[in-house]
Amino acid sequence: MVEIKGAVINGSINAVKKRNGVQVYNDIISQLDEQTRQFYEKPISVTGWYLYDFLIKFLEAEIKLTATGDENELQRRSEELFEKQLKGIYKIFFELGSPEVVFDHFSTLIMAYFKGVLVKVKFDGPDKAIITYTGFEKQHRLVQPSLLGFLKKVLEISGVKDIHAKHLTLIEKGKGYLEFELTWKGK
Repeated sequence: MVEIKGAVINGSINAVKKRNGVQVYNDIISQLDEQTRQFYEKPISVTGWYLYDFLIKFLEAEIKLTATGDENELQRRSEELFEKQLKGIYKIFFELGSPEVVFDHFSTLIMAYFKGVLVKVKFDGPDKAIITYTGFEKQHRLVQPSLLGFLKKVLEISGVKDIHAKHLTLIEKGKGYLEFELTWKGK
């Protein structure tokens, strides 16, 4: 069972309200199932841990309503959100490091915001890495564009160029893991 820190949920709520307004946020909430709607009607502690499924259901409704179902829009929005978040204290961790150091910090950061998820990074030469996540379930497929957006933004901040990513294993394949291949130039 995957859990996520309340700070991430609140960040998603605030991003929707800022980008689309409170009425659109309310429209999203109205489209959720009863249990999920009740979850969003209560205060969410930034330090609390919550079922990741609640955020996934919210994101599914949001993408359906605000992006005509285009799940790839989630990657762009994630990159935008993470860029703002990474301008704070975390930026120094990513800005000064080699890709190896960046991915080490990235793995630590993921574990600070997710419970039940493990990250493994395997380097295949100086400009290529395979990132494997275990713990996510089929219904968490929307994490793929979000994580991809985050990975690309982190590498960009570290100073590498020409970043390319491809999925090696998708969550919805039901193999118990998600796997990306990232290549880049520089550093």
